[in-house]
Amino acid sequence: MRTTLLLLALLAACALSLVTSQHQARKLFAGIEREHARAKALDVEWGQLQLEARTWALPSRIESIAQERLGMRAPDARRVQLLRPERGEAAEPGR
Repeated sequence: MRTTLLLLALLAACALSLVTSQHQARKLFAGIEREHARAKALDVEWGQLQLEARTWALPSRIESIAQERLGMRAPDARRVQLLRPERGEAAEPGR
């Protein structure tokens, strides 16, 4: 009788442990799914931000702002001079 009660208590403890671990596994899985959805939404937002950054940097937009807000204009073609580096002189970026 005593052994039966001990085995019954052990069985109940194992059953509760199983239910608890399954519940925790389901909770963790739901959390992973939420994070996957969040990561996907962040990827979409990143793509939209990249597109927006490219749009802001369009040469036509920059030229339009330079003309409208800053009053700038392209110089007359007769006033433009092209300079070529002398032989042996390497063209340095930024200069």
